[in-house]
Amino acid sequence: MDTTLQDPLVGQLLDGRYRIDALIAVGGMATVYRATDTRLDRVLALKVMHPALATDAAFVERFIREAKSVARLAHPNVVAVFDQGAQGAYVYLAMEYVAGCTLRDVLRERGALQPRAALDILEPVLAALGAAHRAGFVHRDMKPENVLIGDDGRVKVADFGLVRAVGTVTDTTGSLLGTVSYLAPEQIEHGTADTRSDVYACGVVLYEMLTGGKPHTGGTAAQVIYQHLNEDVPAPSGAVPGLAAGLDELVAAATARAPEGRPDDAVALLAMSRVVRAALTEEQLDALPPQARAEVHDAAEDRTSVIPRVIPAGQGTAHHTSRLEMPPPLPPETGRGGRRGRFAANPRRGMLAALVALLLVLGVGAGVWYINAGQFTHVPSLMGQTQKTAEGRLSDAGLGLRGVERAYSDTVKRGTVISSDPASGEQIRGNGTVELVVSRGPETVKVPDIEGLSVPDARRELKQAGLEQGMVTREFDEEVVRGDVIRTDPAVGTARHAGSAVALVISRGSPVDVPDVSGLNVEDATAELDEAGLKAKVLPGRVNSSEAAGDVAEQTPGSGEEAAEGDTVELTISKGPRMVGVPDVTGQDVDEARSALEEAGFEVEVDRPFLSFSDTVASQSVEGGQKSPEGSTITIRTKGL
Repeated sequence: MDTTLQDPLVGQLLDGRYRIDALIAVGGMATVYRATDTRLDRVLALKVMHPALATDAAFVERFIREAKSVARLAHPNVVAVFDQGAQGAYVYLAMEYVAGCTLRDVLRERGALQPRAALDILEPVLAALGAAHRAGFVHRDMKPENVLIGDDGRVKVADFGLVRAVGTVTDTTGSLLGTVSYLAPEQIEHGTADTRSDVYACGVVLYEMLTGGKPHTGGTAAQVIYQHLNEDVPAPSGAVPGLAAGLDELVAAATARAPEGRPDDAVALLAMSRVVRAALTEEQLDALPPQARAEVHDAAEDRTSVIPRVIPAGQGTAHHTSRLEMPPPLPPETGRGGRRGRFAANPRRGMLAALVALLLVLGVGAGVWYINAGQFTHVPSLMGQTQKTAEGRLSDAGLGLRGVERAYSDTVKRGTVISSDPASGEQIRGNGTVELVVSRGPETVKVPDIEGLSVPDARRELKQAGLEQGMVTREFDEEVVRGDVIRTDPAVGTARHAGSAVALVISRGSPVDVPDVSGLNVEDATAELDEAGLKAKVLPGRVNSSEAAGDVAEQTPGSGEEAAEGDTVELTISKGPRMVGVPDVTGQDVDEARSALEEAGFEVEVDRPFLSFSDTVASQSVEGGQKSPEGSTITIRTKGL
């Protein structure tokens, strides 16, 4: 059944810009569509959060915050985030569209992969994770479903950081079982994740690529969780006899149950992977695991150029060139005046005609070859090569250099090629040109000395250094002028990645003890505050209080608190006490009378005559029914002898 026909968003224009063309996938958090950006006329992937989740404001806020963070993570192996927005109940992300398949599709179709193919996929994944780790991101949900392999062979990591916007997973089957298979023990046991948790997941993914199966299996998530916590990931050579020992060691290092036993981050694991690859022979790299499945249909052919196609035994070498069929020989002619008779009579003319026919066939064949392949060549492998080596390879292939662009990279060594346009392996005309992107190395800058500068000047200095102003806090300082920078976090001279935020601590100046001005008139209160180096601000409106009308009833900050010189103290003026009706308590018991008067808002004093033993109220200082200021004292007198 075609689910796209039932999806209400397909065919709609979201946010006045994105035309939703087709449904790609449905997940627990969002639905992914193929869409067209009508403004820029480009195809992209649109991830639309499920409306039920979009009603949770905190969830949406975290989702948007993570999207903005990931959008700053520019790396060729990370699925780029272009835009974020909302329309009604639909909160969406506009992301790079990768035409191809996921690693899960490849494993489902091919089973286990040859070590060369597994490493060809693992290394760009680690490059993407390494860049994220050095930028402060943790993926937390690495699995084959989040590894995209384009039709051009490029490997990209999806859903970067966005999983941090997801709360807890409660499902115990299906998708949870798939996710649990890649969770590190500390994620399961303590709910914590860092860069080493991603390293663990990559080790499990590598095991699955090498063997065609997960290291821990079970019918329920609980069974898989138990194995993660109590059993080491087995060596892949146990499932694939003859697998190189270096690959066993790589999986074991990445999947150590204790986080401190693993490489610190994906950059360290990438370096280890390259060392292991360099130590393997060609035979070890191309060893065909018994779990590998040969392709049985043409649709699977060349799914990705990263993964070499498995050729069944007996089929020989796969060829991709066309064969030009020679025309059938001319049938012999008989009869009078026939062509055969003329050629027989003149053998030189027959040979000439045969030669002309042969040249014609060769010319047509050469033309067909030139149109289909002869005028094109493939861009040689350039990634990871020094600029000089890359230029030499282009020259050897008959290609020119269109230009060199330089970009910062946390994972690619300075002076080596990050990427090219067209990319390695793509077809290009024999006299075409290629542009190189060469690494500048990691982009780090030092925190400038901005102590003692005003906030605008400090912000300007940070911007010029390639940094951003972070959180601002304020504290008293007797030496630094009010409003100037006391210190930074991190400290001056610390190396930070470009674009990082630097927190500022700003001086509030010398502290001043706030005097008590309650009960003073406005003029006197203002003068006393001014003498202390503070400003007075009279708030509109007046309140009832025990203070006389026109005097200060309340102040903020209060008496004895600290404030900075020049700070403002807010004054609330009294309109006098509120007049309250006095209840009549004569004849009542003293305790009852006291309770009634206090409940009405008065203080109570009891006057007992000499040698009086009565608890009955004989009189009260303010007669019942009259009014008295709230909070004033009412005296009650008991009966005498």
